[in-house]
Amino acid sequence: MNIQVVGVIGAGVMGIGVSQNLAQTGHHVLLLDISEEILERAKQEIRNSVRFQGFFNKNEKSENPDDILNRIKFSTNYQLLEDAEFIIENATEKWEIKKDIYSKIDAICQPNTVFAANTSAISITRIASVTKRASQVIGIHFMNPVPMKPMVEMIRGYHTSDPTIEIAKNLLAQMGKECIVVNDSPGFVSNRVLMLTINEAIFVIQDQVASVEEVDRIFKTCFGHKMGPLETADLIGLDTILSSIEVLYDSFNDSKYRPSPLLKKMVDAGLHGRKSGRGFYIYQ
Repeated sequence: MNIQVVGVIGAGVMGIGVSQNLAQTGHHVLLLDISEEILERAKQEIRNSVRFQGFFNKNEKSENPDDILNRIKFSTNYQLLEDAEFIIENATEKWEIKKDIYSKIDAICQPNTVFAANTSAISITRIASVTKRASQVIGIHFMNPVPMKPMVEMIRGYHTSDPTIEIAKNLLAQMGKECIVVNDSPGFVSNRVLMLTINEAIFVIQDQVASVEEVDRIFKTCFGHKMGPLETADLIGLDTILSSIEVLYDSFNDSKYRPSPLLKKMVDAGLHGRKSGRGFYIYQ
């Protein structure tokens, strides 16, 4: 099955990356969000990202940003998704928001359309429960930045069918990606471990055990990580980190997932990381 038209819900960091990747691999994209302002910003982000890729890969033939953008339709109208063969949802990690989205698109989309949740921690089985197509709901946890990451975490919900997994694998192959299939559990593998690590690193800063730079340097030089946990937090977004760790805390009722008070304070202060210009580091 060669998927041509993909609906992408949410024009934040992940939705932008997914849309760019899809457009660069020849797909027609329907990118939806709640306002024209958000969509206009997403369009400019994609344009800048494509230009940066072209500069970074000077030895490779790069496509004109306008040609890539012409494959993306930016809209606030969910009704357009009736033409989509596959949906990738990237909305905020809040259950009430996701619940409303899936109820809405379940009524709009064609019966054979697959829904993929690009979520950090929310149960795929729970998402599927608000639709009438539970066997066609799957989790695809893309890594950031999406166009540059060749591997994704794919999550099988309780009812997810084998044909749905094959359809999703096929789309990922078209996007130049591989996947590792895991079972549905809050946080799955990557974020169940990563969010705990980041949250504990923030506790280390809060307790004044070491500086931000020292914590990251230990992970990079001692363990060979490309980025330290606090750099990673800034890249993901501290608001997303907080939402994810709160989902884990609520899901497992385990105190080890309690959010750091410093994390909460930084999110309340608007220090969300790279996307806001300041988190644990300052960005120009």
